Amino acid sequence: MTRTNDGARTPGGASAQDDARGIGAPTPAAARPRRPDESMSLLREVLDNPLDAGYRQWAERAKGSQQSAPSSGWRRVAVVAACAVIGAGAVWSARELRPQVQTDSARSLLVEEIGQRRAEGDALSAENDRALAEVERLQRDALAGVDEAVLEHAEELGIVSGQTPVHGEGIVVELTDSAAAQRDEPGSDDQRVKDIDLQVVVNALWASGAEAIAINGQRLGMTSAVRMAGQAVLVNLEPIVSPYRIEVIGDPNALQTKLSRTSAATHLSVLRETYDISVEIRRAKDLELAGRQARSLHAAVPVEDRAKVAPAGPGVPGFDGEHGTGPAPQEEVS
Repeated sequence: MTRTNDGARTPGGASAQDDARGIGAPTPAAARPRRPDESMSLLREVLDNPLDAGYRQWAERAKGSQQSAPSSGWRRVAVVAACAVIGAGAVWSARELRPQVQTDSARSLLVEEIGQRRAEGDALSAENDRALAEVERLQRDALAGVDEAVLEHAEELGIVSGQTPVHGEGIVVELTDSAAAQRDEPGSDDQRVKDIDLQVVVNALWASGAEAIAINGQRLGMTSAVRMAGQAVLVNLEPIVSPYRIEVIGDPNALQTKLSRTSAATHLSVLRETYDISVEIRRAKDLELAGRQARSLHAAVPVEDRAKVAPAGPGVPGFDGEHGTGPAPQEEVS
């Protein structure tokens, strides 16, 4: 036991006066147990608080900005809408201030011009045909009372040159581009009828005894030509298109028989089987072939000794089919 204030001792062995002075009271260090890692305060701070104070502050600000994001999103939408309205107004203003231009495309204008030029060409061609018919009539009237033999010979030469219209029985050879070529499919260019095909057939028909030939209405004569210009076939410098109708006046039986014996028959077979080009040969009871426009000769002069011209070919009056002897001596044309 300890006494009290009058000298008695307290239970802990200290007097009351000592307690008042703090003598004998336990110190904070004594009251708190000492940690074994107290000397390692830096390591404890790293382990207890791994985030840097600056990063923590940045994270708090980012969290606050996320909370205010809806308001900034509405501002972005408003800015985009304003820009769209301004752009639409600028386009409308430019369109209204722009001078009005013609709406027709260049292609439509070109098609219209081609139609006009074609109509003009058809009118001129019809006028030439009327003039040609008038010239032939005047020529027959002028030679009628002079010499019938001269008139007959002139008519024969007109048939050979293709200037005199003719009609009679014969055959028709028709060549048509393949179905793929007509649809302009890629790689179908070889399936079109070309100038060489028409040339082979026409030459074979002349050799088979044809008296007159026309391709799509274009009469062939001694100065006729069949050529290609791009994908267009030109006969007498006039464009023609598929189907190509070759009209031939002559003996139908002889023409078909002799044509089948020429190399043109093999050529037509190749066109039909390899390139899918349609080939049709048929007889015709009455064909009418128009005459082509006559060309003026500026270099023809009579020969003093009236030398013979070159041997005539098939279709020329006087050709006997074997020796190629031409008609009687006549003037030579240079």
